[in-house]
Amino acid sequence: MTSLNKVQLIGYLGSDPNVINGANFIKTVKLSLATTENWKDKLTGERREKTEWHKIVIFNEKICDIAEKYLKKGSQIYVEGQLQTREWLDKEGMKHFTTEIILSKFKGEIILLGNKGNEEEKEVKNINYAREYDSAFAKQELNDEIPF
Repeated sequence: MTSLNKVQLIGYLGSDPNVINGANFIKTVKLSLATTENWKDKLTGERREKTEWHKIVIFNEKICDIAEKYLKKGSQIYVEGQLQTREWLDKEGMKHFTTEIILSKFKGEIILLGNKGNEEEKEVKNINYAREYDSAFAKQELNDEIPF
């Protein structure tokens, strides 16, 4: 039996990207993404709202570069990644757990949404489109028949 670990979110960044240049020049970007649910309370008729905050960690170098260059607090984005829970010890030795959405080296996607008139955002969308086009073209190339 197979399994699937895939998360898709659309929300707004709560802060500018946190870029971390780690050992061996490996770049990581951390994001804080808010998703908000709105509904009307059936008993009172009042509008209600609940915001969830999601921790996102990007290990994909190209996506890190795009995030660093184009994302900022308040940006609306679509993000696709995988859930991962890790444990850590604080200074007092207490065990803690945190769940994050991971965009690994070979998986994950970010698409900048909103402000469609912004030229930088159009460039990001063009980068995403080019990546999808290149992927489709590569698949087409692999499906060609060999003439011998």
